[in-house]
Amino acid sequence: MSIEQQRAKEGILLAVGAYTMWGIAPIYFKALGEVSPLEILSHRVLWSFFLLAGLLHYGRRWRGVRDVLKSKQKMGFLLTTSLLVGTNWLIFIWAVNSNHMLDASLGYYINPLFNVILGMLFLGERLRKLQWFAVGLATIGVLIQLFVFGSVPIVALALATSFGFYGLLRKKVNLDAQTGLFIETLVLLPVAAIYLAIFADSATSNLFNNSVNLNILLISAGVITTLPLLCFTGAATRLKLSTLGFFQYIGPSLMFMLAVLIYGENFSTDKALTFAFIWGALLVFSIDGLKNGTKKAK
Repeated sequence: MSIEQQRAKEGILLAVGAYTMWGIAPIYFKALGEVSPLEILSHRVLWSFFLLAGLLHYGRRWRGVRDVLKSKQKMGFLLTTSLLVGTNWLIFIWAVNSNHMLDASLGYYINPLFNVILGMLFLGERLRKLQWFAVGLATIGVLIQLFVFGSVPIVALALATSFGFYGLLRKKVNLDAQTGLFIETLVLLPVAAIYLAIFADSATSNLFNNSVNLNILLISAGVITTLPLLCFTGAATRLKLSTLGFFQYIGPSLMFMLAVLIYGENFSTDKALTFAFIWGALLVFSIDGLKNGTKKAK
């Protein structure tokens, strides 16, 4: 086996690992059902900060952090991305613990299609015919839910747009995932610490009053946040972006199965129709990606 084949194999395993962890993350957040979403988010920020700080120290990468902190332009982008990723995390946690996991799944199905639109609007990328068709199908799916059934998939659209704009801005800032996430958690850290120390007033807000199991779960929020991201970064350096893209449906597919098969969420007619159009759009989108990739390879 050549070095390139070995790296590709490692990349596939890392990609599957990353998207699988993201897909089954709701199991973890369900286990924290007694804790409020804001409290979980604060712990997620707090423990991710310490874990990432340890990883940066071990990798001797503090110089990169200092360089970013001195750059007003990069810090401007990262202040915005920290708010976007914090909002995305909060909506996702709330959705999972409020039995809206299907909506969260739909949001992450919509996300790659939304990314295509952002690329066209902000990066000057042109949409191919099949991509336009895919976006049209997805739009019809959302409009059916809006006009026929009178409901707006607010959670799904909020997750897709917040993560889409997050990805766009992170692409513009051009920074490695570890350093970028560390600075984002650094920005959010004072808010999280103040909330936990002063404003959080619940039965679980004082760690000294909690059971050992609950505290382990809360502290594990750092690992739950950081580990899949590190796997994703490893995969991205070993695989072509087009190849990596086909693994992104693992996450929302696992969420969908958990919601319907394990947690008994109602797969109503409006959701079924919307999902059918989104799945059709993703099929067209994937076919276009394969065709375009084949042409480039020739």
